[in-house]
Amino acid sequence: MTGYGKAEQTAEKKKITVELRSLNSKALDMTFKMPAHYREKEHALRSEIARTVQRGKLEVLIAVEEDDPGALTAFHGELFLAYYTRLDALLKTVGSSARDEQAAQAILRLPAVLEGLPPAVSDGEWQTLSACLQQALADFDHFRQEEGQALGADILAHVAAIEQLLDDIAVYEPQRIESLRQRLNAGLEAFFHTVGYDKNRFEQELLYYLEKIDITEEKIRLRQHCRHFCQTIEHETAAGRKLGFIAQEMGREINTLGAKANCADIQQRVVQMKDELEKIKEQLLNIL
Repeated sequence: MTGYGKAEQTAEKKKITVELRSLNSKALDMTFKMPAHYREKEHALRSEIARTVQRGKLEVLIAVEEDDPGALTAFHGELFLAYYTRLDALLKTVGSSARDEQAAQAILRLPAVLEGLPPAVSDGEWQTLSACLQQALADFDHFRQEEGQALGADILAHVAAIEQLLDDIAVYEPQRIESLRQRLNAGLEAFFHTVGYDKNRFEQELLYYLEKIDITEEKIRLRQHCRHFCQTIEHETAAGRKLGFIAQEMGREINTLGAKANCADIQQRVVQMKDELEKIKEQLLNIL
């Protein structure tokens, strides 16, 4: 969702500059900084931008430069003198006066002393502004596409790392099974020597225990989620929310693997998977 675009066009002795800056946001949030006489066009500008930009905290900066600076402002002499007289009278009450250059500069900054012209936007200027906005949006979109390609490659690398760690778990499966068998045998020997038992009940409990420690389904589902994630990022557009949902499912399977592992080596791989997944989630904040 981060992006940047800028464009400039000239018409009617005016250079119009449109600059777009975007940060991450769950929705489209636009703020405008532009000359006052463009405010009447803000709704049309918002509608035009919304056709291209779907999400993000977007700042729209519009500036106008006149080739003839003298045509830009009108000076209100009577208003200036009125401000000056009142300021001078006020300062005299504290033993000072307004007879210096700084006082004049302060008065010039007061409302309506200098006033922008013209108050309305001509058809030609509006067409130029619209064309400039389209050019800035194209530049903005190009920026995001380039960033998205790099971001996609980085995310896919983290998914590949999770799949590799999943493959590594298979190496420790025989060790894990043997360790569980030894622990189970030791527990059974101690149990049988001290307490009688119901054979049918014991078999049911044993099957239930074996199902609880089996991680085959979790490994299969995690691999399926990884493949679905890769397919989505490669073939679908504006899939940020969907990728977020898939990442949540990946996290659920990884957590279950860690809970069932009963093996230090496998749990180490699970911790590494969680680290890779957190990096994926951080990057997903940048995706539409």
